[in-house]
Parts: sequence; structure tokens; C-alpha cells
Amino acid sequence: MTSDIFDRIRISPKRARAEEEFVCEQSCEWQGCAQAGTHRAPKGRHADGEYYRFCLDHVREYNKSYNYFSGMDDDQTRAYQRDALTGHRPTWKMGVNAKAADGTAWSDTDPQQAARARAEARAGRGKARTSSSGARAPKLKQLEARAFETLGLPHHARNAEIKTRYKELVKRLHPDANGGDRSLEDRLREIINAYSLLKKAGFC
Repeated sequence: MTSDIFDRIRISPKRARAEEEFVCEQSCEWQGCAQAGTHRAPKGRHADGEYYRFCLDHVREYNKSYNYFSGMDDDQTRAYQRDALTGHRPTWKMGVNAKAADGTAWSDTDPQQAARARAEARAGRGKARTSSSGARAPKLKQLEARAFETLGLPHHARNAEIKTRYKELVKRLHPDANGGDRSLEDRLREIINAYSLLKKAGFC
């Protein structure tokens, strides 16, 4: 599967150099091939973190037919992708869990950052946001508010805070950081779209 979104995201130079210098002494695991197994390929959903070793030609051949959701029907696949949005952690309906009552998604935030953001969000609701001139700041549009929530940020976050959060999530969810696992592609695409919307709206 190819995507111009992922082609535009670069992995760190240090990691790129490590991959270029990687030399595998193991033979290609493709039946009948005696070439060196210089490339890794994920074994599948039930063997996360485990890889086959193939030569370049056979890793390409393997990737053409690789399907992370092999053996799952459409309902199971949709359920898996939906759960992947919260990292397969349990969630609560609105009003069931007091911490989730404001509807903000904190699943991808570390505990300290989540606590700070919640406190800032509560403080922001307690008083009207104003501009430097003292005029009342314009109310957020629905898509803008949703974009902040997708990034796990309070609605008054701006500039460096938004950019830092975006880079953190992209680094965490990108397939390169998860051994080639593309199950979080939809979540990553949501993050990218949310950031693009906020950038076009002038928030960062």
C-alpha cells in the first residue's frame, strides 16, 4: 500500500544511516532463494515484532500480497481500526467517566501533559478568551474545535504548542516507528488533516 502522505514524512537521518549500514548474514527465507536476507518483513497481526528476512526482490514480492487484516471479515476489520484510534485502550461514553466528560481525547497524551491540558481547558471555559486589544476572540468553528480535540490540545493552544504536539504524534504513529505496522494509518491521517486545518486557519 502506498500513500503520498507517508512519502512526505522523513525518518531521522540517524535511523536512515543505521538502515543503510544494516547487513544481514541470514539467508533469504523465500523458498529456494540463496540470496542474503537483507530486508525485514512483518510476519503478521498475530506475530507483532517478528519478521521474515528476505532479499530485495522477494521482500517486494511479499509486500505486494501482505495484508495485516488477513483472516478478518469486514466487521472485525472495522472494529479493529476503530479501536486503533485509542491505542486499543478502553474508552467511556460521555458522562460515564468524569475525566472524559468534556469529550476530549487524551489517549495519546502522557499523564502530566493530559493533566495540564485539562486544567487549562477548564480555566479557558471559566472566562471568555480575549485578544490583545481586549476584544472578545472569535468563537471556534466546529471543525477547528474538533481538530484541537484530535490533537489532544486545549482550544487556546497556539503556534509552537500545536507544532510540537503534531510532530510528537506523527513520530509515534508513523509506520517507521512501529516496525512497518500500518494499522494506525487512519489515526495518523486524522492527525495530519487536523494539523493542516489549524495551520490554514492561522492557529500555527
